[in-house]
Amino acid sequence: MSDRTPAGRFLDAAIDLLHRVRDEEADSVAAAGTLLADTVAGGGRLFAFGAGHSSLAAQDIVYRAGGLALMNLLAVPGVVGVDVMPATLGSALERVDGLASAVLDSSPARADDALVIVSLSGRNALPVEMAMNARALGLRVIGVTSVAYATETTSQHVSGTYLKDHCDLVLDSKITVGDAELTLDNVPAPFAPASTVVTTALLQAVMATAAATLADRGIEPPLLRSGNVDGGHDWNGRVLEQYGDRIFYRH
Repeated sequence: MSDRTPAGRFLDAAIDLLHRVRDEEADSVAAAGTLLADTVAGGGRLFAFGAGHSSLAAQDIVYRAGGLALMNLLAVPGVVGVDVMPATLGSALERVDGLASAVLDSSPARADDALVIVSLSGRNALPVEMAMNARALGLRVIGVTSVAYATETTSQHVSGTYLKDHCDLVLDSKITVGDAELTLDNVPAPFAPASTVVTTALLQAVMATAAATLADRGIEPPLLRSGNVDGGHDWNGRVLEQYGDRIFYRH
């Protein structure tokens, strides 16, 4: 029997979205995981970027137990999360032209690396320019976004384009424009966002694919273990030492 409480309805909506991305994005997930595996096998480095709440999914695949040790956060001061004060500054910075170029130029990212860019709407200047400039530098770009925004909203970039238009691969999170799954007659606005749940799951599916793909090629995937299991710290120390030239979150 269906649970029609707000909590039950939200969880059902999230589960439905997860089923959709599992079924409809399977080929894109496989391709993205293969791209990351190709990058690792070829000696390249991995980076992830997201602004505001989109940064949560990017951060979830960096220095993560069970995840690839080579994934680095491409941080933009003031937009990685909501710790900046005032929090609204982060939203304003996403619309600043030229910021992405400055960040990439001062980062260790280079040709033949891979960059995952997470942006729910994909319409702001920062993620659009990040993708454009990264590809111009020779990076391979995976975009994680809700493609619906491109037909139901207006781009905030001077080109009129969206993140999805500047990626080697696109993962569509299927999130409804506005990122709110529930409505009630006595609540004046839609509520209960699911983008973090779905986007994080999508990216973890990609990372799982990358690890398994490397293993299938006879390459031990550089995985981190939990520091809360016996031997975890020693294991991670060896991995971080072995791949130190491709890991930048230690410095």
